[in-house]
Amino acid sequence: MHSQPDWAAYIAQMEQILALELDEARRAELLVQFNRIAAMAEPLMAFPLDDRLEVAGVFHP
Repeated sequence: MHSQPDWAAYIAQMEQILALELDEARRAELLVQFNRIAAMAEPLMAFPLDDRLEVAGVFHP
């Protein structure tokens, strides 16, 4: 089982990297949305895949 990312820290880092100034209300809403997206992705991320499957398509010209 994977631990949840620290979304508040991620948002703070992205604010610095992207030179954004978010107010507390926007930070709080982003936190809600990131948690919502993570919850939706959880069943997909838990789906077992065969070790022999390629994780991405390979282009062969």
